[in-house]
Amino acid sequence: MTMTTTVPYHRNLVGGEWVDGERRPNHNPARPGEVVSEYARADRDTARTAVAAARAAQPGWARRPVAERMAVLDRIGTTILNRVEDLAVLLAREEGKLLAEARGEVTRAGQTFRYYAHQLLQPQGEVYASTRENVHAEVRRRPLGVVGVITPWNYPLAIPAWKVAPALAYGNTVVLKPAELVTASAGELARIIAGSGAPPGVFNLVMGSGREVGEELLTSSGVDGISFTGGTGTGTHVARQCIAHGNKRFQLEMGGKNPLVVLDDADLEVAVRCALDGSFFSSGQRCTASSRLIVQAGVHDRFVEALAVAADALRVGDPLDPHSDLGPVVSPDQLAQNLDYVRIGRDEGATVVAGGTHRTDEGQFMRPTLFADARNDMRLAREEIFGPVSCVIRVDDLDEAIDVAADTPYGLSAGIVTTSLSAAERFKRDARAGIVTVNLPTAGTELHLPFGGTGASNHGPREQGGYARDFYSVPVTCYTGW
Repeated sequence: MTMTTTVPYHRNLVGGEWVDGERRPNHNPARPGEVVSEYARADRDTARTAVAAARAAQPGWARRPVAERMAVLDRIGTTILNRVEDLAVLLAREEGKLLAEARGEVTRAGQTFRYYAHQLLQPQGEVYASTRENVHAEVRRRPLGVVGVITPWNYPLAIPAWKVAPALAYGNTVVLKPAELVTASAGELARIIAGSGAPPGVFNLVMGSGREVGEELLTSSGVDGISFTGGTGTGTHVARQCIAHGNKRFQLEMGGKNPLVVLDDADLEVAVRCALDGSFFSSGQRCTASSRLIVQAGVHDRFVEALAVAADALRVGDPLDPHSDLGPVVSPDQLAQNLDYVRIGRDEGATVVAGGTHRTDEGQFMRPTLFADARNDMRLAREEIFGPVSCVIRVDDLDEAIDVAADTPYGLSAGIVTTSLSAAERFKRDARAGIVTVNLPTAGTELHLPFGGTGASNHGPREQGGYARDFYSVPVTCYTGW
């Protein structure tokens, strides 16, 4: 008797109804022949209907008592936290993240919804003294309206959570378009939200291409704002479309080419640990990854040797295997791009001291790759690769290190490893980045603190924490006379 295995099928959620579309598979990057799930691919008409549903639902949702909105968000968060294990396995199979990392991401998504439930009890406006007699002055907050949320594949639950949760908390309605590589995670999130007591149309899910579904959100007059995380080129297009179509508000979180500075006085073990984590964990698929290692001459050779040994010791394998240190990269296209940058780095004159290869048996597995002899003017050091590839740049002193670290269009994250308090304080003051770390990896943020960068890495208000309110709500100045 032949046993057949059914895979999950996720439909679009539009106005409280589950809507079909062209049925498409999602594959496991560790075992490409394995179908993890199937999803209904939405088209532009589906997205248009979702926007209309969100528009119709928004006034009623905004008028709901705070206690009701709190309860909905708390139920969403609690349900996610009660399902950490099965959601983590699904995420690991779909995206390739190690199971332990996937558990952490799912947990953070649940905590994010619960955090914003309780943020609703914080002060939501300000009272000011008026300069006029018998006038009361205050600033209130009103929802932005309908928000289009466009999310990437590298954090399939965490990034949607930190956009959707504050949007709903502050009285907005949402149309979420996830990356097509991770529709199973988005589909499960939609099921959880649909079962939370949120009224129909408050949250909508449309899974489809950027050219159709994404463009409908960018150009629709029914959308008041776009929150986007993804590549810088796409982010520039998002900005142009938002300005051209109604001058809608937009928030862009984009790429990074993040420096980790290692000074001569650094604890070598700490430096290697920070570089190993920041450069290679999550297969380097983090916008905060340490892709430029800027190392002072006195420690340079010892650092390169120690990091190369540590990188070569990392075990690349199935993300569900507890012995794996790195999972696969997310797709064949991403693997091809990573390997192309290895070729580019070699052609530019940099030297591979670890990795540079991939497994050819099955899956998108790539060895963590470290280049020495890099210069900051190389493409290797200037363009975001988004894979387990990093390069070492030699500098003479802290002044040069700060200059090289700042010599990039990006400005998301920057770190330094040093035992000098004065060097650490100067780096925190002078580093041109939205996130600065000392003796820690450049990757790793907390949900209650602002996230964002400068330059080509960011546009608009910061995400996360209380700072999210700046995007998802509009200040209204009110004067009352008597």
